[in-house]
Amino acid sequence: MSPISHIRNFSIVAHIDHGKSTLADRLIQICGGLSEREMSEQVLDNMDIERERGITIKAQTVRLAYTAQNGEEYQLNLMDTPGHVDFGYEVSRSLAACEGSLLVVDASQGVEAQTLANVYKAIDVNHEIVVVLNKMDLPSAEPERIKAQIEEVVGLPADEAIAVSAKTGLGIDEVLEALVHDLPPPEGDRLAPLKALLVDSWYDSYLGVMTLVRVRDGVLKKGMKIRMCATGATHTIERVGIFGPKPTIIDELGPGEVGFINAGVKTVSDAKVGDTITDDRKPCADILPGFKPSVPVVFCGLFPIDSADFPELRSALEKLSLNDSSFSFEAETSAASGFGFRCGFLGLLHMEVIRERLNREFGLELISTAPSVVYEIERTDGVVEKLHNPADMPDVTKIIGLSEPWITATIMTPDEYLGQVLSLCTERRGEQIDLTYTGSRAMVIYRLPLNEVVFDFYDRLKSITRGYASFDYQMADYRLGDLVKVSILVNGDPVDALSMVVHRDQAENRGRAICIRLKDLIPRQMYKVALQAAIGGKVIARETIAALRKDVTAKCYGGDVSRKRKLLDKQKEGKKRMRQFGKVDIPQNAFFEALKMGDN
Repeated sequence: MSPISHIRNFSIVAHIDHGKSTLADRLIQICGGLSEREMSEQVLDNMDIERERGITIKAQTVRLAYTAQNGEEYQLNLMDTPGHVDFGYEVSRSLAACEGSLLVVDASQGVEAQTLANVYKAIDVNHEIVVVLNKMDLPSAEPERIKAQIEEVVGLPADEAIAVSAKTGLGIDEVLEALVHDLPPPEGDRLAPLKALLVDSWYDSYLGVMTLVRVRDGVLKKGMKIRMCATGATHTIERVGIFGPKPTIIDELGPGEVGFINAGVKTVSDAKVGDTITDDRKPCADILPGFKPSVPVVFCGLFPIDSADFPELRSALEKLSLNDSSFSFEAETSAASGFGFRCGFLGLLHMEVIRERLNREFGLELISTAPSVVYEIERTDGVVEKLHNPADMPDVTKIIGLSEPWITATIMTPDEYLGQVLSLCTERRGEQIDLTYTGSRAMVIYRLPLNEVVFDFYDRLKSITRGYASFDYQMADYRLGDLVKVSILVNGDPVDALSMVVHRDQAENRGRAICIRLKDLIPRQMYKVALQAAIGGKVIARETIAALRKDVTAKCYGGDVSRKRKLLDKQKEGKKRMRQFGKVDIPQNAFFEALKMGDN
């Protein structure tokens, strides 16, 4: 067991694709966490979806043993964090469990929007920061220019930034030495009552709820009776272990150490992320501050295709919310889709990932409604309420005003794409606040309505800048807007899942775009099907799906033409009757595809 002065807890923070997970791989390899045979690329990204998309979704932790050049043994607790704006909550959770951060900056691309967002999170929790310039093996690397940019944009001294290549292993020894000498050790008292922070939890089908903890004071041992301060629930610890990166059972966790425990927690609600764990017999005097609850910004309804799967969906969401506390859910019903849940997410990618995980990890086939943001309605009786689902919007005669959330967005882009970025933001009702330059890169700060961002803003931004722009945002405030509810009607019946709230100026374009998409997605019927977008009783866009034509005259070989006409008239009558009573089945993928507006 390492003395507390020889423990270092640190996170790796950076923008997407700047090489966090690859740097973590090299640190694990050099410290001997895994043998050469066991090593694989992005060893800490253990979900299939992370490997397929090449992104980190869950922050992962690993304990490494390192012998410094002065011959002393150190214990390094590494946390690899995500870079995408939708998983910012994972980053802030990991930072709370550490004393220092490795800031990784791409030596060819420089400081990006998420570099700034994540480094400010680290500075907010008083982290000591070691700057690392990664990808030095690339011919396009410009270390001197990037160092100047770090000093100018981030405001950190970069003259001692360590030049590394996580791919080739260049400079990794210097990083390890800097971790040992520049980052502070944790503080804690081994003899004080137990006080530990619950950093993360997840569900294991064999062991039940697993909990990742960071011990502040005292010691966690097998057989101890612990108390969760938020719920008051008590449990007995069955196993104590660390990730090295393979799970390894140990005797105890002391002050400053990070590891996992099994305590027979059966119900998901007992393991609240950010809770304080203490000794039931000798509790600590005060609890740890924990984490600020995450505020979902995008909502959508999730419904099982087979309504008999509703209990499985509830159980799957509970298990998933244990592992990802940044999404919320509550039960709701819909006339079209039956029983389901209204879920809140931190962004569209977050929503897509949760949907995918429900499908892969729990085998659930789901229908999802249009993503929408939370609006504020001021009713005529003076009540102000939140509107999560456009389908629940009251009659317009009962509403005084409808307010929408606005965000402050930071966009960093190469100079040659600036004009297109500004016109995209203006097209989305944006207001420019600031425009500054660092070398040939422009940093634009815009105030934008969130509902213009959640649909396809990020995709459009990436396509007009060929992937070079980066984007980050914070919630700002609510503002009154000229907003209307657009309903989509299929064969005269409103489809709840596709209704949306939009600005009046864009209602017609948005409604027409969805009708055009649905025309290609809904299979043709034996009769004409009308697709309409309407505001209240006024239809603003219409498309028609042509009827399938059955050849009823195939059996007429010769004879009088009136025989054919008689059969065709009979078919006409039948189609009219079918259209009157016909029900159109909309395929499940049509819902999701219709909302991916793309570039049209």
